[in-house]
Amino acid sequence: MTYTRLNSLLGFACGLIATCVYIATVEKTVSWWDCGEFIACAYKLEVAHQPGAPLFLLIQNIFSNLALGNAGKIAYWMNIGSAICSGLTVTFLFWTITAIAKKILNRQENVQLSNYFQIFAAGLVGAMAFCFSDSFWYSAVESEVYAMSSLCTAIVFWAILKWEVRADEEGSDRWLVFIAFVMGLSIGVHLLNLLAIPAIAMVVYFRRAGQISAKGTIKAFLVGVLILGAVLWGIIQWLVGLAAKVDLLFVNSLGLGFGSGIFFFCLLLGSFLIYGLYYSHRKRQYTLHTGLLVFCFILFGYSSYTMVLIRGKANPSLNNNAPDNVFSFFGLSEPGAIYPGAFTQRTQL
Repeated sequence: MTYTRLNSLLGFACGLIATCVYIATVEKTVSWWDCGEFIACAYKLEVAHQPGAPLFLLIQNIFSNLALGNAGKIAYWMNIGSAICSGLTVTFLFWTITAIAKKILNRQENVQLSNYFQIFAAGLVGAMAFCFSDSFWYSAVESEVYAMSSLCTAIVFWAILKWEVRADEEGSDRWLVFIAFVMGLSIGVHLLNLLAIPAIAMVVYFRRAGQISAKGTIKAFLVGVLILGAVLWGIIQWLVGLAAKVDLLFVNSLGLGFGSGIFFFCLLLGSFLIYGLYYSHRKRQYTLHTGLLVFCFILFGYSSYTMVLIRGKANPSLNNNAPDNVFSFFGLSEPGAIYPGAFTQRTQL
């Protein structure tokens, strides 16, 4: 049996064991804290508290259908969804540990097949220790965002190690685009995943730098922090805020209808990205082209927030911040900010 096949089988085995344990110990009903709100919002696709977690609600809504109309089982099946996400997290963690262990051993001379035992032992011990850790097990058995967020983080770090192995191959940077898409999706779950960006920047630096130095390492880390800030504030908040200001200009100053400024802003942004991709491809500016693709795929993942606007417009029973327009939506994307109608909730009796 080849190393790759054995690595895959052991990873799936770890994930299966973890999933079975979590399902056996899963909460039978609603847990404390935010679980009740998330379960209610996912079941009826309502608007949860800031910043909304739309992708989490959409996926959990699928698990709610497994209750087959039995309202007493809805919470249980959504808890099962967290258990499955946590089991998959353990699988990707095993593959991450074995990838790092193999890289360490490959630095030695005359690596034998017997060394693979050390690699798989490291993966098994690390993955199963994490599986049974208190905090992770706690989040794995209830319908909270942390299980799915951990899965997104595990996928992202596994993917950057896949890129690191193939960095010299043609088309290897598609893994970076894939990472950007997963990070965009993770915004619709929890922002924890964004903290992996500085670590990804360090991996890219150590793999691509011709000569590694302390100054270059610090610079790579700071670039990662800047990218983190650009996504956290630039894309998630300022992009929505700019769209709100454009819509305000179109409605109040130009006398056009509501949403006309948003349509113009989206059209302008889309045109800019299309032209940028065309220009960078024609001029063979590879770095610019990859950067624009990364930006586009983050936006594709971030688009899960359209669910918040659509459901906010429908005015469901639980409608935190009532995001039926771009200004209230902007308040939803920036918790703690003061906006007209912020932190309000409409209730239908």
